[in-house]
Amino acid sequence: MATIKKPRLKDVSALRRFLSVVSVTLFGVFMLVFLLGTNSGPRLFDSDEIDEYLTYSYNRSYINKKLNLPKQSDLSIKLETLNQMPPRNRDLYPKLYKDHVTIVLYVHNRPQYLKVVVESLSRVVGISETLLIVSHDGYFEEMNKIVESIRFCQVKQIFAPYSPHVFPNSFPGISPRDCKDKEDAAKQHCEGTPDQYGNHRSPKIVSLKHHWWWMMNTVWDGLMETQGHSGHTLFIEEDHYIYPNAYRNLQKLIELKPKKCPDCYAVNLAPCDVNSRGEGWDCLIAERMGNVGYAFNRTVWRKIHKKAREFCSFDEYNWDITMWTKVYPSFGGPVYSLRGPRTSAVHFGKCGLHQGQGEKNACIDNGVVRFDVDNQDKVANIKPEWEVRFAEHQPGYKAGFKGWGGWGDERDRQLCLNFAQMYLLENTATSS
Repeated sequence: MATIKKPRLKDVSALRRFLSVVSVTLFGVFMLVFLLGTNSGPRLFDSDEIDEYLTYSYNRSYINKKLNLPKQSDLSIKLETLNQMPPRNRDLYPKLYKDHVTIVLYVHNRPQYLKVVVESLSRVVGISETLLIVSHDGYFEEMNKIVESIRFCQVKQIFAPYSPHVFPNSFPGISPRDCKDKEDAAKQHCEGTPDQYGNHRSPKIVSLKHHWWWMMNTVWDGLMETQGHSGHTLFIEEDHYIYPNAYRNLQKLIELKPKKCPDCYAVNLAPCDVNSRGEGWDCLIAERMGNVGYAFNRTVWRKIHKKAREFCSFDEYNWDITMWTKVYPSFGGPVYSLRGPRTSAVHFGKCGLHQGQGEKNACIDNGVVRFDVDNQDKVANIKPEWEVRFAEHQPGYKAGFKGWGGWGDERDRQLCLNFAQMYLLENTATSS
């Protein structure tokens, strides 16, 4: 009669550990498929990207508890998960160039405009060398489809998980108890603190500043893809037409800045006056930082980040006016940006909440761009031998301007401050 040997304790322990690992892995895959289901909200990434996703970590519950962030909806959680997905098109462009300049395109919900800027980016010389990060203010299917169609470079999408557009029935969206217009909170028994003009918050308006600040903190401090990137990052918007020579001019400006303008904080692809196409001079221009095609490095970001309280407490719903009138003046000296004498990017927007060109000068109509790109704008036209002309006494918003309002609610200000802390807390939680 054959004897049956009892399994050794060591083998049993090993088997248990193996089964435990398999169970956890299967559970992780199951949760990912469930979380990113295609029935509602964002669509699932390709299956071959799931394994890479499982190596990512984001301690959402720890951060939410520490900062008392708004309770997330299912869509908000899905978007936060999608933000951890790796870039697309890595099969077409396996490696980024060593000295590439990351490009961040931040968008809202203007698909007609987005198609134009994507088309212009596809013609940019050198675009395949870099990473394009598209930051969405919430989730809109048509906008997502346009970005998913991009094939000319690596593309990573991030979605603002605390966008007011993602919270239809609660803060930071519209809450049933929110005060409206100029209502008195005590008399009406509603919630909210008015701005300096007595007006209560509008989620559609505050989303502009929230998105920009969340995007900046996420791009610089919250993404695996940018953690080791010490160079410049270019920021453009969905209503910026980018010329074919933009990337090469950008590289040249970044190269020349330490020599030609060591005190410059940034480089710009366009004049700070959105209606200008440049002077056409044979020199470089140093002027205040514009909001069309601006690029700076991590050192400048750290300086901006230290001014989070100034940024978040200023009663002004526009991020750029907040920077010009509150943040930059606190640096203690002029904040110059270096650019060329001809523009390499143009603001063409005329709708929405963004300031831009008037009806007569608008450059887009039914998706058709009405300005020409000259041959000299198709190749790099920055000359290293040019001197720098400094612009002084420039018009525009300056220190002392008290703001247009729209940003008086203490809840918005606190959420803004939380965005400045969330990734720093995450790093602390990970290290501990």
